[in-house]
Amino acid sequence: MREDDTPTTKLPSGSTPASEPESTAASTAETTAFSELIEGADPDPDAEEKATEADTSRVSGWGRVLRGNRALWIVALIAVVCLVAGLLVGRFLMSPDASSADAPEPGLVTAPVDFGPLSNDVTLRADVGYADAVEVKLDTSAFSGAAVVTGQVPEVGATLTPLSIALEVVGRPVIVLPGELPSYRTLRFGVSGPDVLQLKQALTSVGIGVGDVNSNVFDRATADAVAQLYAQAGYPVPSPEDGASDGVRAAEEGVRAAQTGVTEAQKALNEAGAGPSAVETWQADVKVAAAQQALAKAQGGDGDVQQAQWDLQTAQLERDELRKGRDTSAQHSALDSARAQVTSANQALEEARQKALPYLPASEVLYLTELPRRVDAVGVERGSVLSGSAMTVSGATVRLTGAAAEADAALLSAGAEGSFELPDGTAHRAVISELKAGKDNKARWEVLLDPDPLTPEQITQLQGKNVRVKLAIGATDGDVLSVPLAALTAGPGGESRVEVVESDPREGKDAKTRLVVVETGLAAKGAVEVTAVDGGLEENDLVVVGR
Repeated sequence: MREDDTPTTKLPSGSTPASEPESTAASTAETTAFSELIEGADPDPDAEEKATEADTSRVSGWGRVLRGNRALWIVALIAVVCLVAGLLVGRFLMSPDASSADAPEPGLVTAPVDFGPLSNDVTLRADVGYADAVEVKLDTSAFSGAAVVTGQVPEVGATLTPLSIALEVVGRPVIVLPGELPSYRTLRFGVSGPDVLQLKQALTSVGIGVGDVNSNVFDRATADAVAQLYAQAGYPVPSPEDGASDGVRAAEEGVRAAQTGVTEAQKALNEAGAGPSAVETWQADVKVAAAQQALAKAQGGDGDVQQAQWDLQTAQLERDELRKGRDTSAQHSALDSARAQVTSANQALEEARQKALPYLPASEVLYLTELPRRVDAVGVERGSVLSGSAMTVSGATVRLTGAAAEADAALLSAGAEGSFELPDGTAHRAVISELKAGKDNKARWEVLLDPDPLTPEQITQLQGKNVRVKLAIGATDGDVLSVPLAALTAGPGGESRVEVVESDPREGKDAKTRLVVVETGLAAKGAVEVTAVDGGLEENDLVVVGR
């Protein structure tokens, strides 16, 4: 070695300092061998072996790097592949620049003229079910004990009509009648109100006469009608209140006694006012005649004239008093009193009879709207105690109940026709019967539709299903020509026109076109009905919708 060389400490082959990694030892060995070769020094006999060991150590180090960062190398590889793929796509698929010589000539965007019916529809979802389902709750407050169901329990699917027996509770019927106002009190003679008016109207609707149907007073005619109601239902009228029958019998006895008193008073009056009998009149006349004879004799000198005159005057006064009649004022007063007693007794009898008239307990009538009704569910059975809902009933006809946004509902009206699909895919007609507004602006409207008659099998298949209903809010009268809305342009006078292509639209700006003035009609589904006014227009003509 030269004097200026830095001494190098050599380690035995295969040895490394304890504090240095293998890669550092390999590098040091390789550097030493290379330096010796450059300097012309005699190669170290172990140099080749040291270089081999250094290469092996380097490969081992890269392996550890690759294994420790495998995920990073995979991501890097994917990024490189994507970059190469992007460059290839850009090279072979990029559209040519419009300014380049390879760019195609711009063309016209066209659409054909259609010919057929055009309609504007509102589509909504609707549930299929029986109309107006309601829970039936019966008034049991009038029962002194438990309200036990004793019979007439309907089956699910049964139909309730006017005069049907909905249930039998404690041996008494619950009669179905048409009406909206629930039964809330017992109706008997003398009461009045809207519930009485409803009862009269309901009875009239089933053919039972009630007298004045417009009166809201429960009178005798109404009571008689209630008796007919129970007769048709096959049940006796409700028993009168306790003591009502005894009260009638007592009142009848009072009337008879009062009438007897009138008879006796009339007899006394007749006797008092009858006047003298024929014998009494005859005797009075004879007495006057005898007095006259006695006066004549006295005036002839045979007797006392003065005394004879007094006797004659007395006889005449007695006869006149007899003819004048007796004072019957007392008898008349007695007769008036007896007659008043008869009137009072008759009034008491009428009141007693009114209390015994047929009446309608609140628990024995069930008012339902839109009869007949279908029984959807029954919550009681024979022998159970009635509590809460007895059953659920609905209209006997099927109804579709849907919902629509306020904007769509504004386009609909009662009587509008629509269609929905039956289970076999056949379209079936339905008509809007009612629209019910939402509670606020955000709430959806309720749309009620009545379908055309359905078979029992169809009803069974549709019950509880949700169907799609299409409602036509505007339609053309048959087939018409129509074009996309984008095909319409405005002329100088504000008229509507379409541009019809007469040559190949791919010719671009050189394509031959003509303008046709049209009248527009119904617009629906992005198209508009058109009728040519100036120029010809036919089905499948191409109209310009863009350039």
